[in-house]
Amino acid sequence: MTSPPPDSPTAASRRLHAARVLWRALAAWSAGLVAGLHQTWRRSLQVRVVTITLVASSLLVGGFAYLIADKITNILLESAETDVLLRLQNGSEYASKQFGLYSQPQEAQLQDTIDGTVNYLAGGDPAQTSGVVVAITADRYTGIKPRTSPDVQVRPLISPELRASVAAGNVAHQIRTGTLGGQRTKYLVYGSPVPTRFGQLELYYLVPLARQDATAADARATVVATGVALVLLLGLLAALVTRLVVTPVRVAARTAQRLSAGLLDQRMAVNGEDDLALLAASFNQMATNLQRQILRLEEMSRLQRRFTSDVSHELRTPLTTVRMAADLIFAERDEFDPAVARSAELLQAELDRFEELLTDLLEISRFDAGFAMLDSEPTDLVPVVHRVAERLGGLAERVGVTIELDVPATPVIAEVDPRRVERVLRNLVGNAVEHGEAKPVLITLGMDENAVAITVRDHGVGLKPGEEKLVFNRFWRADPSRARQTGGTGLGLSISLEDARLHGGWLEAWGAPGQGAQFRLTLPARAGDRLTTSPLRLVPADVTLPFGGPRDGGLLAIGRGSAGALSIGPADGDRAEVTS
Repeated sequence: MTSPPPDSPTAASRRLHAARVLWRALAAWSAGLVAGLHQTWRRSLQVRVVTITLVASSLLVGGFAYLIADKITNILLESAETDVLLRLQNGSEYASKQFGLYSQPQEAQLQDTIDGTVNYLAGGDPAQTSGVVVAITADRYTGIKPRTSPDVQVRPLISPELRASVAAGNVAHQIRTGTLGGQRTKYLVYGSPVPTRFGQLELYYLVPLARQDATAADARATVVATGVALVLLLGLLAALVTRLVVTPVRVAARTAQRLSAGLLDQRMAVNGEDDLALLAASFNQMATNLQRQILRLEEMSRLQRRFTSDVSHELRTPLTTVRMAADLIFAERDEFDPAVARSAELLQAELDRFEELLTDLLEISRFDAGFAMLDSEPTDLVPVVHRVAERLGGLAERVGVTIELDVPATPVIAEVDPRRVERVLRNLVGNAVEHGEAKPVLITLGMDENAVAITVRDHGVGLKPGEEKLVFNRFWRADPSRARQTGGTGLGLSISLEDARLHGGWLEAWGAPGQGAQFRLTLPARAGDRLTTSPLRLVPADVTLPFGGPRDGGLLAIGRGSAGALSIGPADGDRAEVTS
């Protein structure tokens, strides 16, 4: 198979494609380089200080170097002008004396006198090699030929403006660049009128500025080299000084990171007695105080957890005795006086609540001590939801609340601890029944490939802005004056939150005044998986916001100061959607 000719459309398209690929690669490389430089600029204080020092010093030194080089050039040029002007004045006077003997431009000896005068003013040798060119012209007199020494063509270097100014009787000068003798050179051209008895001649001095240019170039090079060395020295000095300051700061940052990671024995090395040493000593003192306080708080927390656990266990024995006596009294209450019988019933109810409180305290102490264990197994959550609804049906009927279920007809299987999930649902539904204001409570179950979710919705008083952050606190009550209808212990939602975290799931709350509240439990379908989204929305679809906010991905946008939503997830706090 033969390849297409170089000028064919196929070859052109290949070249265009190759050029595009090269351009994309170059653009990607440039973007990566810019991103790397930007990241280095943002992260390194030393790079920023050194860069700013180099830029500022470069501008300052560059400005001074320009001024110095320009001053040296002007001085050299002024010296050359002064020298040429002095020679021009002397030459003009000498030529005027030589030509004063002639009264007519046609005299035979005039041309020879002009030649001799030019040679004398040029140094006496027509072949002199000093570079200075002397010329005498007489544009008004056609019979007088212009003479130069050395014999070169100077017309291109004498502009019409200069000739006109000299012809008018003025001493004038200009700088011109041209080729005389085969080498292009810059010349300082001075012209002066030479008065004679028959009229006026023009005397010109053409002085090369090669030596002055070389001297100025050497001066500029020296100034630039000195400036570059000074800038580099300033940059190096800035780098060293910045390093002296930044290194202890970096050490402090690394030490602080280790302290935050739990290595409380980390300290900074203290060298010297300067400000940085004082910083290191102060940092070490702060770390020591923090370590002491943290250890003290940990000891206090350990003692508190142990005290709670010991008290809960120790109360079991007297509570058992009191329970046996209370059960006996409660069984014989029909034979007592009505007031005594009522007291027996109250005693029995409070003992039931006391037992529940002791059970919850023991569970909380296990969570605090880190001894809580998860017994996960594949579980169908549909029967769990039905079982919770049936067990709380009697309580809901007494307070006039209807429990409604929205669960799939097919099994919803997830690897969970059924006992803990049922306890969470029991707490959520019991809380909704207590605050339902005799309105229906809706339990919804949903799932997707990665997670299962259960929402419990009530239409009661709801939550004020900010209260959704407090509902999971231990013993918290929205209205302290409100009596508990269900006899709860005040620890149910706290234990539910710990159960959700133990599963690696989320327990979230939303509420708005007058529109009720909704709690959402989201658990991974497979134990150990990481949650990213929830199958059910946290904010109910029937919510009416005062500003009619937009809906985003099935979750209503909630602003500060209005209905709030708090998302409480796993201990690491990583989640895909958070509303607040």
